Amino acid sequence: MAANCDHLKKLIREVPDFPKKGILFYDITTLLKDKVGFATLIDALSEHYLNAKIDTVLAIEARGFIFGPALAYRLNAGFVPIRKPGKLPAEKVKWTYDLEYGTDTLEIHKDAIRPGERVIIVDDLLATGGTANACAQLAKSLGAEIAGLGFVVELDFLNGRQKFDGTEVFSLLHYDK
Repeated sequence: MAANCDHLKKLIREVPDFPKKGILFYDITTLLKDKVGFATLIDALSEHYLNAKIDTVLAIEARGFIFGPALAYRLNAGFVPIRKPGKLPAEKVKWTYDLEYGTDTLEIHKDAIRPGERVIIVDDLLATGGTANACAQLAKSLGAEIAGLGFVVELDFLNGRQKFDGTEVFSLLHYDK
């Protein structure tokens, strides 16, 4: 189905020089507001994972929260948010990872995943892979089996999927510049 999703690119707004000069930003808000486009996106993600026996969909704050619950519903799976620090009320596990200039941290409730649970991690964008890799490390620390990582957009030229040797990475739309 992914090959049939290239028409969704027409619904994505390209914003030059955002967030800084020289960056071409792919704005998915224009895709999200299109009811047929959004439905097609969720259907395509769901179709890809339908037979994967997924227990839980993990989604990365904040844009992953747009896709995660809809995908979990379609897969008859649970949904677990992965949050920035200070947002989760119960006992949590955290993972700190390097950014280009500094570090960031993500958290998940300690009881969010049972050992052996099959999970997928979803987000809007795969760029360098640092944030998604941090989520995968969090999930593994709780005993999850990572069945795959799913993205709406992948920036192929940044080689983010190379961080996930042996784990399936699925992206609906690819950009090579």
